[in-house]
Amino acid sequence: MARQQIDAGGMVPKHAQLRAILVDMCTNELAPGDALPSERQLCTDHGVSRVTVREAIGQLVAEGLAVRVHGRGTFVAERAYRSELRLASFHEDMRRLGLEPGTVVLSVGRDTPAAATAAALRLPDGRQTWHVRRLRLADGTPIAVDDAWYDAELLPDLDEVDFTASVYETLATRYSRPVDRAEQTVGAGSASSEIATVLGITKGSPVMAFDRIAYSGDLPVEHAYTWFRADRYTVHMTLAT
Repeated sequence: MARQQIDAGGMVPKHAQLRAILVDMCTNELAPGDALPSERQLCTDHGVSRVTVREAIGQLVAEGLAVRVHGRGTFVAERAYRSELRLASFHEDMRRLGLEPGTVVLSVGRDTPAAATAAALRLPDGRQTWHVRRLRLADGTPIAVDDAWYDAELLPDLDEVDFTASVYETLATRYSRPVDRAEQTVGAGSASSEIATVLGITKGSPVMAFDRIAYSGDLPVEHAYTWFRADRYTVHMTLAT
């Protein structure tokens, strides 16, 4: 297949032109896990220097489109799952993306909440909560860690439910507390040792950090922190004036 040549006299820098070519290659020609052409091959195909090739590939790696493997080359990264920013349980979100959701329950127990959680759930002093930690999977791949808190008095015997299923469905059917809105903030962070170990990534890897308060009517029923792998999960928003 003929390869596009770089316009050396164009307004767009050569490394940016090559990056666009490689993005198209990663998106439309190659599958996740496939190897990109070698630096030498890219130099020959596109008439550029190794410095230009390394700068373009470095941008792809920084953007999460490619990964370098020492001694082996550069490979197309696994596709990131793009979620719409909307109110839905993890199970609903993954199924909408055509993925099979999975959950590994890490721990369930009664605990004293931190001040931020007590305030979020409007709990009086001394009120106990259920503390639930779960690993979330998409098609069997670890994608997120959930750290969620629930009022133990409002939701008695919550430790008896199946936490591999949708908690929001449980709140609606078992406790008549359907979740109808949520307040959520999203930020960038780096994986702690604990989060990295559970997700199977290296400590300090980028994660997307969600802080969510879910409501049933005017009553807060869940305060959850969720850390998503930034290389496997993106958020899509539609903005309008």
